[in-house]
Amino acid sequence: MKITEIHKHKKAVLSFEIFPPKKDTELRNIDETLGILSELNPDFISITFGAGGSSNNNKTIELAKKIKEEYHVEPVVHLTCLCYDKKEIDEFSRILTSEGIINVLALRGDKNPNVPEKDEFKHASDLITYLKTKGDFCIAGACYPECHPESKSRVDEIQNLKKKVDAGAEVLLSQLFFDNNYCYRFVEECRIAGITVPITPGIMPVINAAQIKRMVTMCGASLPERFEKIIHKFEDNKDALFDAGMSYALSQIIDLLANDVDGIHLYTMNNPVVARKICEGIRNII
Repeated sequence: MKITEIHKHKKAVLSFEIFPPKKDTELRNIDETLGILSELNPDFISITFGAGGSSNNNKTIELAKKIKEEYHVEPVVHLTCLCYDKKEIDEFSRILTSEGIINVLALRGDKNPNVPEKDEFKHASDLITYLKTKGDFCIAGACYPECHPESKSRVDEIQNLKKKVDAGAEVLLSQLFFDNNYCYRFVEECRIAGITVPITPGIMPVINAAQIKRMVTMCGASLPERFEKIIHKFEDNKDALFDAGMSYALSQIIDLLANDVDGIHLYTMNNPVVARKICEGIRNII
């Protein structure tokens, strides 16, 4: 089922993001995680994508097939384009179609000095436009409540996002953030700009200090003073920080749902315990 159809029938969609394990042995052991996640009845599970691999050895597609066939949950495959040409995207499209995978999160992909860039797709909107000619895909796009690190301004951010939607993005999944006010302002700006597709906030429960430092460096998310105090207070106590991080994420999600967001996209970091605790905390809310 296309995730646009899911949005039509549900007020708030619940989804998880996982990443393919790097080792084949870990891929075989991911069934425990998928078993727990599927029991939580997500509307879909998205699978991240590592640039540089070919369609023949791509664990993202292998994992998406497993989620669809063995766990009967709709997969959303991340697909980056900066390091691929049209022939390679054609092959990815062919395999996705043959496996019955119709939901794709189209991304430019992060710049990586170890993986050479190619010239045919410079932006996610280029990939979206091209994918629309390759099959009946439902295409999602990424969005950034606090702006993409390379954006010149908020106006530039919204204009570029509008290009994605005009190119064919039907759903938007947001980068993580820790202050809901950024999300509310961002959604309002999108609606004023004529972006009417569902916008699902992305939430990552932070359960260790190293994780928060890495995430802030990678995506540029700002830390509210209240959250910084939590980290500083409990960063040397693993169990306390876990509980505090989970409580903070739950408070974010409850506030978002109370304000009628289109859904919650939970960055699980392949940790089913985190997903289960979040779902238990909102089981009567979503």
